[in-house]
Amino acid sequence: MANAIDVAAYILEQTGSVTTMKLQKLVYYTQVRYLVTNGSPLFEDRIEAWANGPVSPKLYHVHSGRYMIGRGGLGLSGSSDALNYPEKAAADLVVERLGSYSGEDLRELSHGERPWQDARKGYAPGDRCNVPITVEAMRSFYCSPSCSNPVVG
Repeated sequence: MANAIDVAAYILEQTGSVTTMKLQKLVYYTQVRYLVTNGSPLFEDRIEAWANGPVSPKLYHVHSGRYMIGRGGLGLSGSSDALNYPEKAAADLVVERLGSYSGEDLRELSHGERPWQDARKGYAPGDRCNVPITVEAMRSFYCSPSCSNPVVG
């Protein structure tokens, strides 16, 4: 099974250099797309509701301290070869639909959605938070007919 770093490596092959905030959100929305399409998560790595939106701590530890990251920027930590065709297709669709968004745009998109909001209940906007955004919370929101996120339509 692929992990969040493998997904990030594949996304960077498609996008070239992006901000680490944007990469984190594209990885999150790839998890969402795969879950909605296939009924199961693409990777098991935890995603947490940080102040600037959903973050994979595992991926964060690889790029910590950098603002921009490009192809090869993850070192030997991840491999796009770990993804199969349906997993790559989910990432391709996310990049196609959200690739023109900035990291800040993606942060605002995630902040307007229930999975992130519910995980952050009781926390002030800038507070540190490591509450997970669960697969169940993602499934409930993004599989709902009222969800208008571009990656699920």
